[in-house]
Amino acid sequence: MRLTGRLMAGGLMLAAALLPAGGGQAAEAEAAAGAAGPVTIVALGDSLTAGFGLAPGQGFPARLQAALKARGHDVTVVDAGVSGDTTAGGLARLDWSVGPEADGVIVELGANDALRGQDPARTRDNLDAILTRLAARRLPVLLAGMRAPRNMGADYAARFDALYPELAAARGVALYPFFLAGVAADPALNLPDGLHPTAAGIDIIVAGILPQAEALVAAAEARRAAGP
Repeated sequence: MRLTGRLMAGGLMLAAALLPAGGGQAAEAEAAAGAAGPVTIVALGDSLTAGFGLAPGQGFPARLQAALKARGHDVTVVDAGVSGDTTAGGLARLDWSVGPEADGVIVELGANDALRGQDPARTRDNLDAILTRLAARRLPVLLAGMRAPRNMGADYAARFDALYPELAAARGVALYPFFLAGVAADPALNLPDGLHPTAAGIDIIVAGILPQAEALVAAAEARRAAGP
């Protein structure tokens, strides 16, 4: 597994200090590591990713990026969230939303499918197509699960909730079981609409998903190290 950019830079500096003056190989290696730049993680999602109702810098991508940097990771988290987007919408815009700069992807889609009562089989097919196309690009993925509103009925909820772990297992991607864990249905952590997290709610989401986000960054670094 490749070391983070900060650790790698530190190791290269130490190697340079141990070599005689003019150690060109160490200097070249250090320059190459710096040229790689930060790892780019794209957060592909809906209004939960886009930060509906929140001030700039309070949304999920910005807060996750800050948390990862606080943990020592050289990373940029790109906000590819579109309010109101369904899994079909995410699939339709996949190629331009997840550009060539992407090193890894967080997929957070499906809440609007459930709110509209769409057939869970359609949601599954759309997410499967997204995961398949990202796999073809060798991009590591963290799939964020969602749960259906309970007023949709027990049968619908069971079918919808199950599609995320089933897809993650079938496609071999990491799963964060429920994106809104610790936040859903808590009035203190959601806006008056009861659907979208407050800034405090976003921070709870970030704290919960952070370990898996760090694993995603590590996988993205390993992909970079492996080359094309």
